[in-house]
Amino acid sequence: QVQLVESGGGLVQAGGSLRLSCAASRRIFSYNVMGWYRQAPGKQRELVATITSGGINYAASVKGRFTISRDNAKNTAYLQMDSLKPEDTSVYYCNVKSGGTDYWGQGTQVTVSS
Repeated sequence: QVQLVESGGGLVQAGGSLRLSCAASRRIFSYNVMGWYRQAPGKQRELVATITSGGINYAASVKGRFTISRDNAKNTAYLQMDSLKPEDTSVYYCNVKSGGTDYWGQGTQVTVSS
């Protein structure tokens, strides 16, 4: 079992920045995929970014504006979000894939005002 706790969401004006954090309750190996997803009201959950020792992947809509990183010693992933747009407004979820299981955090709300 892995518990994930997200933090760092909030309200920001368009063009602003936020940094999300996701802390795992136990050791996450560098080969385990850690990622961020988001879900806006009435829409399906979508991939934002993933990171493993093998590389990083971004959704086209956030490439160049968001940066995913991780600190394996702290079992923590981060999402630096710059140049935020109103369409980035969503609940953001942390995800870890470990042992064939998907683990999810409780989500953190990000609201971008125009």
